[in-house]
Amino acid sequence: MKIPVLEVLRISRTFRQANSLPVQAVRGVSLTVGEHECVGLVGESGCGKSTLARLITRLDTPDSGSIELCGADITHSTGAALKQVYRNMKMIFQEPRSSFDPRLTLGESIQEALRPILPSSQARAEESERLLMEVGLDAGFAHAYPRDVSGGECQRAAIARAIASKPRLLLCDEATSALDVSVQAQILQLLRSLGTKSGMSFLFISHDLALVSSICQRVYVMYGGEIVEHGTTNQIIHVPRSDYTRRLITSAMTMDK
Repeated sequence: MKIPVLEVLRISRTFRQANSLPVQAVRGVSLTVGEHECVGLVGESGCGKSTLARLITRLDTPDSGSIELCGADITHSTGAALKQVYRNMKMIFQEPRSSFDPRLTLGESIQEALRPILPSSQARAEESERLLMEVGLDAGFAHAYPRDVSGGECQRAAIARAIASKPRLLLCDEATSALDVSVQAQILQLLRSLGTKSGMSFLFISHDLALVSSICQRVYVMYGGEIVEHGTTNQIIHVPRSDYTRRLITSAMTMDK
């Protein structure tokens, strides 16, 4: 049996603040992403998706449960071990400009991601231009600043930076929700192409079930910090078991009209 690229087992996270009741943002969540697989995580804003993404990427630590990446337990990884985790797992954010240092050109930001891999500055510069062209941008974009390009172009550059280390897993957290519909379609097609070419796996996080169903083979539905349903995309869309999933489908159909 093949080891999943990502295996999340019963993780939970509770936030405690002074003078207020504890909030359990994630409750006993389990999910897997297999090799060469695109898996969706869908749910309304506030359901715990972004907290779960932060736990998976080790920007936060779960109170309980475990997270394995390529068979290695990363639940409590720190220091050098965490740097290795970030070689194998990258994240694409909703607002691409905010993920870039505004003082650096797009090319310089990509070169920073390449620094642990390529010792030569010339090699890093050449590879950054190649990566930009791989995601559909002209090599000249290496000299542009994040403020100088459109949202779609900035997201393509963010994808180029993310794939620089040839990660095994790419997390996309609402990666297209800030873009208009036509640009969304272009970014989705780019991700499909990269997945086919590189064999990368994806965890695609979104509030939009219709969008998730257009790219993912399996879908997890999250509500109130829990996974309320999961299955193949076809099962989720055509034979939903939970009332919440049925409401998501109805909402998606209403928006399409």
